[in-house]
Order: sequence, then C-alpha cells, then structure tokens
Amino acid sequence: MDKIESKRLAPLMLVGTGSDVGKSILTAGFCRIFKQDGYRPAPFKAQNMALNSFVTPEGLELGRAQAVQAEAAGIPCHTDMNPVLLKPSSDKTSQVILHGRPIGNKDAYQYFRTVGRGELRGEVHAAFDRLASRYNPIVLEGAGSISELNLQDSDIVNMPMAAYAGARVILVADIDRGGVFASVYGSIMLQKPEWRELIVGVIINKFRGDLRLFDEGRQLLESLCGVPVLGVVPYMNDVHIEEEDSVALSKRAFSAQQGKVNVAVVLLRYISNYTDFARLEQDERVHLFYTNNVEELQQADIIIVPGSKSTLSDLYELRRNGVAQAIIRAHRAGKTILGICGGYQILGQEVYDPDGVEGDLTRLPGLGLLPIATEMAAEKVTTQATFTLIGSDVPCSGYEIHMGRSRVVDGFDASPLVKMSDGRLEGYCVGDHCMGTYLHGILDNEIFIERLLQPFAERLYEQAAGQDYATFKETQYDKLAEHLRKHVDLERIYQLLER
Repeated sequence: MDKIESKRLAPLMLVGTGSDVGKSILTAGFCRIFKQDGYRPAPFKAQNMALNSFVTPEGLELGRAQAVQAEAAGIPCHTDMNPVLLKPSSDKTSQVILHGRPIGNKDAYQYFRTVGRGELRGEVHAAFDRLASRYNPIVLEGAGSISELNLQDSDIVNMPMAAYAGARVILVADIDRGGVFASVYGSIMLQKPEWRELIVGVIINKFRGDLRLFDEGRQLLESLCGVPVLGVVPYMNDVHIEEEDSVALSKRAFSAQQGKVNVAVVLLRYISNYTDFARLEQDERVHLFYTNNVEELQQADIIIVPGSKSTLSDLYELRRNGVAQAIIRAHRAGKTILGICGGYQILGQEVYDPDGVEGDLTRLPGLGLLPIATEMAAEKVTTQATFTLIGSDVPCSGYEIHMGRSRVVDGFDASPLVKMSDGRLEGYCVGDHCMGTYLHGILDNEIFIERLLQPFAERLYEQAAGQDYATFKETQYDKLAEHLRKHVDLERIYQLLER
C-alpha cells in the first residue's frame, strides 16, 4: 500500500525570520523528499508578492515559486497552491490576482487595511482545504518575517494560516546575514502564545564553513527558545533552482566576460519573469549578465529586453537613462536583440495605454526596431502554449502572461517568429538579429537556444553542447533533496508530522 493511503501527515510550514532566508528553495526540497519517500505532496503559499509568475494548464496565473515547488513534487501546478498573488506595478501599488485572475490594482494601505481581509482569508482557507483533500502532505510557505507586529491582524499567510491548517511550523533563519540568535529568539518570543506553540523547530540556512563550529550555537538556541534546531544547512553553491524573489538578482553577474557569448539582460526597474533566463545561465557557452549600464551593453553579443510589469514606466526610464539609445546602437552594429513580452512591446514603434491599465502614462514611442504597435487591454492573456519555430517542426512549449495586444503596423508584412499549435502566428523577426515574442519560457527550448547562438557557432565549436533543460531541473531537485537529507533531522521531522 502506498504511504499516501496508509499514513496521513500533518502539514509542514516553513516561515522565516525575514525575507529571502531560503524558504522557497527549502519548500521545494521538502516537496521532492516527500515525493521520493512515496507521498504525494503539494506546495501552498496563501499570498505571494512577486513579479515572476507562471501559467497553470487551465490558463491561470500563480507565483513562479509555487510552480517550481509543484514541479519538484512531480505534480501540475494549480492556483490553489497560491490563491493570492500580488504583482507590484509601482512603489506603492500592486495588481491583485485571486485564483489566477486579476481583480484590480490596490495600493499597500488599501490592500492591508481596507480590502476585505475576512473574504480573502476565507478564499485562501478554501483553496488550502481543496488542496489538502487531494495531496499529502501539504508543504506551506510563509512570507517575509513572522514578527511584523503591525501586520499581524491582517496576516493571511503566516501564523494565522498555520493555525488554520494545523501545521507543524519550522522557523528558517539565514545565518549568512548575521544576527541569527537575535532574529530566531525575537521571532519566536514576539508571537502570541498560541502561535508560539505551533513552532516545533528551527532550521539554520546558508551556513558557510565548518559545521562543527555551530555545535555550541545549536545548543544555545535550543536552550534560549525551547525548540530543537532541526538542521543546519550549508550554503548550496552547486544546486541550481529557479528563484522568484527579486533579491535573487543581486547574486547574478553584472558585467561581460571574455571567451563566451555575452548575453546582456536589460535590468528593468519592474523586471518580471527573469526565470526566463535560468536555462541560459546554465549553458557553458554563455555568460549571461544583467545591466542597465550603457557601456556594459556595448560589450554584449546578444541583448535581451525582458518582461516588465509596467512597460510604459520602464520604457520611459530606458529613454531617460540612455539605455534605449544604447540598444539601438547595438542593433545597428549587428548585435542580436531579443524582446520577450514587455520587452517585445518596447522594441516596437509604439505602446499605447488609453485606459490607464498600467498607470498614468498613456502613450510612448518604442525603440522602433520591430514594426509593431501595442495597445494595453484590461483583460490579461494567461495561457500555456505549444508551438514550433518558423522553419522547424520540433515541438516547443512556453506560456503567455500579458495585458497588451500587438499588431503589425500598416505598410509592413507579417514576419512571425513561431507558429502556435492552433495555427496562430506569433512574434516578429527582422532577419536573424532582431526578434520579439510574447512567449515566456521560449529560452527553455533547446532548438531556440541553438538558433539564438548559431551566429556564434564558429566561436563556440569546441565548447560544450547544450543540454536538455527538463532533465537538468530534475537532477537539481534530486541534488537539493540529497543536500537536505544530509543536514536536517528528517527522522525527527517525520515524527513531528505524524498525526
């Protein structure tokens, strides 16, 4: 009999002493461990704030981290895994997505103080209940710090969610930041007594150096906090999992490198779905870096303008800081230019937002490298996609998430990049060196990578060939699980999860 049929486990919840402590990656790791051990786990994050998102098979939107975690668990992603998604569109405003569909833009005060918290709480509870009826165990992820006292009454994602789910809570702390004793002790002691009782252990994450040096630290934390340290997890330098938080961009390269094909991703203020480039980052033939420095852009062989949550605002900034002119100069010099989603719109002749879908800017000229014009629409397109590149019959896959609708301007013929499985022609290309598409994930397809790199074939002929990205990701999930098995007390965690 499968374990799923013979033994139900309590939900496991990972919360943090702050943001970017590694909760998302650890959640993916536990999902893979439970899958390997014969269970049928699923991830859950009640509310996520991220510009990296994904599309479910039903054509609905959820946070990219939950899609990655579902992949680690070996199951299709579903909006029940992330019922509320906030996508920042300015410093104070976010688009609110409920069950995969946008329900409007709210500023931070509106959302946390005046939006119907009871209604939202009911929605996320119902999503959790549906998920828990199909999977075992549920691995929940908290958001930010659990000790934001001013937001506790409106919190729908951390300890109140743990209490509803009956979850065993593990507090994750990032020792690489310093101050781990204060952050762990303070995070636990600032909880209401009934919430404090839900915390069954601590995991110290991102440790560097000899683990024996923290033996005394483990004992001190356990004595101070009254809960066991269930693991001290070393920094994972050789495990590559797609990350969602924009803080992860700080770990990326920011300059060109000799001896490789240099691919510059334009560092937009509202960059979204930068996981589009995770496959390229692992290609040994390529050095991928992020920049908005005009001199660095001139060192690139390929410039990619990525997706944006606020296309007009980013287009305005590119014109202001000189990057727009640098991209145009690179195009004239024969460099390859690729636009994805918002970047595709930016490369066109005009972006028009008559109804103020994105904000106050209503019309701006694009960079004029592609003969398309884009009009923003209130209804968002969210769909998974299968397609072939023009001139090829190799099946490819990706997904679309965008508000704009682009058309070829009068006087120009269609010159599509791909043919969709439904026969629709999508994207635009001008020769081999300038192209754009709405398809996120197009760079996960080996045939497109090879086409993008083909102009540099002579330079690369001695270097490693590309690899199947799906296989690579599966290997990384297994490596992550192996790493956690070595450094957390899995037997104790299973005991805590037994009902």
